[in-house]
Amino acid sequence: MISQASQFKLMDRGFKRNIVLIPGWATDRRIFGSLELDYNYILPEKLNPFGFNAGLSLVLNKNSINRVSLFGWSLGGFLAVDFALKNPDRIDEVILLGIRKRFDSKTLENVRRKLKESKKAYLYKFYLECFSGAEKKELSWFRRHLLRDYLGKMSMEDLISGLDYFSKAYIDIKTLASIKKLRVFHGSADRIAPVKEIEEIKSSLTNQKFIIMPDAGHMPFLNHNFLERFKDG
Repeated sequence: MISQASQFKLMDRGFKRNIVLIPGWATDRRIFGSLELDYNYILPEKLNPFGFNAGLSLVLNKNSINRVSLFGWSLGGFLAVDFALKNPDRIDEVILLGIRKRFDSKTLENVRRKLKESKKAYLYKFYLECFSGAEKKELSWFRRHLLRDYLGKMSMEDLISGLDYFSKAYIDIKTLASIKKLRVFHGSADRIAPVKEIEEIKSSLTNQKFIIMPDAGHMPFLNHNFLERFKDG
């Protein structure tokens, strides 16, 4: 079976550089709605993890874009690493946020079971767990702009497809070291991707930048301190 390619849209914001914003599981491009980076944005209108590379290559070629930065959060981090390793000459920088080396099969099966029992109840709990206790303003923004729509419109098909991708996805530390320019942002209070694991990855890499954000949860790019930390890097 041939996977349908992801579909992307280029947002020309008047900058010289381009960045691909890749959302995580159970979200879409709107999760980056409050993000203000000095780039033109390339955003997925339809994200199929198994057809990501083909879709991204298509939009880059169509718009004569030779090089981009990749901004991959959670599931998007796996996608960013895979594309970067297969297309090193097209990459300016890789920015990873809230990543793990892999998700174990027991955890994924547990998520499948809870989704089948009550999709809305599980997603509600998952979204709340993405924020730390200190991120009240960030959670408030998410509630106002996305929570209700996500709970009502996230399709079971897309959710299961994401879990299927997780079951095969793996970030190999040795290959990660081959990415010339890499920054990794992680929340110290991330309950989805525990910071202990990112510390293990950090200890194995020497030339890459790791930014641990105090009191941030699984969505560090929504944290009020993120933009300042991003520009410092």
